[in-house]
Amino acid sequence: MSRSFHVAPGGSLSGILRVPGDKSISHRAVMLGAIADGVTEITGFLEGADAISTMQIVRALGVCVDGPRAGRVTVHGVGLHGLRAPGTSLDCGNAGTAMRLLMGLLAGQRFESTLVGDESLSKRPMRRVAEPLAAMGARIETRDGCPPVRILPVAALHGLRYPMPMASAQVKSALLLAGLYARGVTTVIEPAPTRDHTERMLGGFGVVVQRDGAAVSVRGGQPLRATAIDVPADISSAAFFLVGASIAPGSDLIVEHVGMNPTRTGVIDILRLMGADIEVCNEREVGGEPVADLRVRAAPLHGAVVPPQLVAPAIDEFPALFVAAACARGRTVITGAAELRVKESDRIAVMAEGLRVLGVEATPTPDGMVIEGRGERASAFVRGAVQAHGDHRIAMSFAIAALRAEGELVVHDAANVATSFPGFEALARSAGLRIEGRPQA
Repeated sequence: MSRSFHVAPGGSLSGILRVPGDKSISHRAVMLGAIADGVTEITGFLEGADAISTMQIVRALGVCVDGPRAGRVTVHGVGLHGLRAPGTSLDCGNAGTAMRLLMGLLAGQRFESTLVGDESLSKRPMRRVAEPLAAMGARIETRDGCPPVRILPVAALHGLRYPMPMASAQVKSALLLAGLYARGVTTVIEPAPTRDHTERMLGGFGVVVQRDGAAVSVRGGQPLRATAIDVPADISSAAFFLVGASIAPGSDLIVEHVGMNPTRTGVIDILRLMGADIEVCNEREVGGEPVADLRVRAAPLHGAVVPPQLVAPAIDEFPALFVAAACARGRTVITGAAELRVKESDRIAVMAEGLRVLGVEATPTPDGMVIEGRGERASAFVRGAVQAHGDHRIAMSFAIAALRAEGELVVHDAANVATSFPGFEALARSAGLRIEGRPQA
C-alpha cells in the first residue's frame, strides 16, 4: 500500500536513541554465514525488508536460518560448496545490495539461479557487475542490463585483475565473493576508497584478504569458519538525525552505538566541514568494526565545496546532506557523485526536484548538485508536497526537512522506508519530529 508522511513544521530533536542495525553488514553477515563451516550467531541484525530478503534467499539456497528474534539470527552454514539449486526465482525485493552481491556469490555455482526484484529494482543497472563477472568466466544474462538476472552454471571461474571504472562497494564485493570460487587470485583496484565491510568480514570468517594500496585481493578456494557478529547501528540511518539535530535550533541529541567504519564516516566529515557540532564519544571496537556514540547539537551551517575524497564514504547519505546544504548559509557544491543517479531512484534529479518545490535553488549536474542555501532564513523551506519516488532515503530526508519548514511537508510514496529503517516514524517522533504516516490514495 502506498504511504505518505505528513510532517508538521518546526521543533527540535533531543534525547538518546539507537537506530537499527547496519544494512550493509546485515546483508553480508547472512551471506558469509551461509557459506561458512559451522554456526554463525548474529546480533543487532536489521529486521528491515531488504535484509529479510537476503535471509529468505539464503534459505531458498538450502541454508537453515533461525530468526530474526529481537535482532538475533543464527545461520547454520553449509560450507563454500554446500549451496543448493533453488526451486524458484530468488526475490531481492528492493535490495540492490543483495542482488549485486548475490550475483557474485552465485556466479561460480554449478546450478542455475535467477534473481528478480520489485518494480524499482527491476530498473536498476546490473551490467557493471555482470561484465566483470563474465570476464571471470561467469555466464550471466540480463534484460538490457537490468533485472531479472539469470545466472547459468559453470564448472569454475578464474581470477581477474579488475580496475573499477567507478568507485562502488557493491561491485567490489561481488567480485571478491566470486573470487572465493575462482582459480587463482582475484584483485579489484578502486579508483577511490569505498566501504570495506566485505573485506573486514571475510577476515573475520578466516579468509586471507590482501590490501595493497588501492588493490584488494582474495585467493579462491579458501574455506570460511563460522563466527559471531555484532552488527552496529547504521550510520546511514543515523545520518537523518545528525542532519536534523544540526539544522533544528535547540537540538541536542545522542545517537548510540553507531558504526564508525572509516570508509563510511564521510557524512560526519562533510557536516563538520559545514560547521556542524558533532562529538564522537565512547569509541570502541565490536566484532572488528569501530563504533561510537555521537552527540550532535544545533549549529549554524555554512555552504561548502565537498572534497572529492569525501564523496564515496558518504554516497548513501547525500539525500540528507542536500537538506543540510539547503539550510546552510551560502552555496554548496557536490561533484563526483554520479553513482547517485543509479540508486533506488535518480537521487540527484529527485532531490533537486523536491528542493525546488520547497523553494530552494538547486541545480542538478551530471555528477552532483549546486545548492544555494537559505541559512539566513528562519524557515529554509516553504510548505509543500514532494515525491519520494519509492526511495526510502529520499522520503526520510524530506521528512527531516520539516524541522526548518514554514508549514506542513507532505512526502508521497514513502512506503519503502521499511526496507532500510523499520520503525522510523516512531523513533523520529520520540526524538521530537512531528511526523504521521498515512495511507496514500
